Amino acid sequence: MTRKPVAIHHEGTWKGHEILTRSDWSHRLTKKEMDDLDQALRSSTNLAMDQIGRDTFPLPVLGPSLNRIQQSLENGSGVTLIRGFPADQYTEAEAKRLFWGISCHIGTPVSQSAEGERLFSVCNAGYRSDDPRHRGPNSSKRLSFHSDRCDVIGFLCWRQARSGGENEIVNSIALHNEILQQRPDLLEQLYEPFYYKRHTVDLGNEKPWCQQPVFSVHEGHFACNILRVLIDRAYALPEIPDMTDLQREALDFVETTAGNPSLHFQFRQERGDILLMNNFSTLHRRSAFEDHEEPELRRHLFRIWLSVPNSRPLHPLFKDNYGSTGAGDLRGGMKAR
Repeated sequence: MTRKPVAIHHEGTWKGHEILTRSDWSHRLTKKEMDDLDQALRSSTNLAMDQIGRDTFPLPVLGPSLNRIQQSLENGSGVTLIRGFPADQYTEAEAKRLFWGISCHIGTPVSQSAEGERLFSVCNAGYRSDDPRHRGPNSSKRLSFHSDRCDVIGFLCWRQARSGGENEIVNSIALHNEILQQRPDLLEQLYEPFYYKRHTVDLGNEKPWCQQPVFSVHEGHFACNILRVLIDRAYALPEIPDMTDLQREALDFVETTAGNPSLHFQFRQERGDILLMNNFSTLHRRSAFEDHEEPELRRHLFRIWLSVPNSRPLHPLFKDNYGSTGAGDLRGGMKAR
């Protein structure tokens, strides 16, 4: 690192419940916008899911709102909750196509596994923790604050759990500035690269590990990115130097600070809610949940990873994880085998 971290000033910064005062926080679908979606769905029934895109799923009514959301995700608050999607009126297959079509107006879906899955089911699959297929989203456990390997992540809630499963989001710039104020020594550590182990499902990736900072500023653009589980796995490898006490304290302090109720915002995504988040300006986590006994009632969300055309440039160390670091580049996801 060539300079000491300084406070980041950006109009999209928010703390806790301040997000509710922002005009870019939520959008409620109108009847005309839902009619628009319904028409796009009916006109694209002859297309396979991966043939649906911005041009083949035209949304003349809803499209301008999605364009504004695309801009605010990158340049505004970094998170938008779309409400009013009538999930009860559609089959699961139709809801997935509608979610895909909406998402394609925000960005390009990228793969979330070595199998090339671009629409991922978030539900408790019951895998053991030592099963290579085990991933945090496919469990009922509480997750830590993290980001995913894409510009924008989207969730459509198809069914919610019997209890729990609350969303918590934090603005990464507010988090950065809070750490700067409390522990500038730890923030300096977070600007340095940490080792990341290849994910257990990232089998198309030939590299066993890479390096990446938690916080960075590149060409004037801020970015925050962290997945603690892969960092811990990397430092358990015999060929990787041991994590220092200061590095561990810095990573712990990210979670502790983000967990401050005054800094993050907690809410519960309900059936039909669509949540979109920028992975460089927000971190998110989910509380543990208790599911229904009946399989057909259990918690189920659809997840999509998007590369967006108006993305920011990234620090060169993001190349191994993202494939490309230029502004607007098609990037992110996992390489399919």
